[in-house]
Order: sequence, then structure tokens, then C-alpha cells
Amino acid sequence: MLWVKTFHIVFIASWFAGLFYLPRIFVNLAMVAPDSVAERERLLLMARKLLRFMTLLAVPALALGLWLWLGYGIGRGPGNGWMHAKLAVVVLLIGYHHACARLLRRFELGANQRSHVWFRWFNEVPVLLLVAAVALVVVKPF
Repeated sequence: MLWVKTFHIVFIASWFAGLFYLPRIFVNLAMVAPDSVAERERLLLMARKLLRFMTLLAVPALALGLWLWLGYGIGRGPGNGWMHAKLAVVVLLIGYHHACARLLRRFELGANQRSHVWFRWFNEVPVLLLVAAVALVVVKPF
């Protein structure tokens, strides 16, 4: 079980690195001058590659988490309400990941309507979700 937990943590940390950085690329994309085609294309390429890599990291992170929960019973049974809250955070993270993919698609189509300031705030969401998930796992408040 400790190996499964170790790899779960490694994949989660790696996935979060992408969740932190991709919106930062969006900030830069939102600031690109309309006539700077090369810069825009370079940032789009970086974003596409990062999203693909993030998705490859998210799959084993989620699979290993399910293995810990369903296979080893971590968070199951009475007194484990924290796990339900953590699963809600995981659902929000998957939604955030999906939202990043949709935002990237809008940039690719040249249809982004949001400012770099909006993306700076959007970039803070995974930080809050990480704090919530770690607090739930470590403190187990309910």
C-alpha cells in the first residue's frame, strides 16, 4: 500500500504542477499583441504540450487514488466524512482541468474574450483546491 500511496502523491504533485502553470501560459497568451504571431504560436504549442502531459499525469493519479480508496479501504466506513469532501475537491479539480482544455481551445480559435487579470485570478483556483485536499487528508476534520 505504501508504494501505491507514494506514486499517488508523486502523480498528484506532478499534475498540480501543470494545473499551476497552464493558466500562467494563458496569462501570457492574453497579453500577446495581435501582430505577434510567432509568440502566440509558441505559447499555444507550449500550452498544448503541457495539457497533454497533465492529462497523462492525471490518469494514474486518479487511478491510484481509487485503488487506495476502494482497494485498501482508505477513507471508507464511519467517521470518514473527510473522504467525501476530498472526493468533491477531486471532482472540482477534474472540472478545472476540463475548463483549462476548453480555454485553450478558445485561444486556438482566436475566440478568447478574457483579460490577463481574469486568468491571474483563475490561476489561484488550484492553489485553493490543493490546500483544501491536503487539509482534509491530514486533519480529517470530520
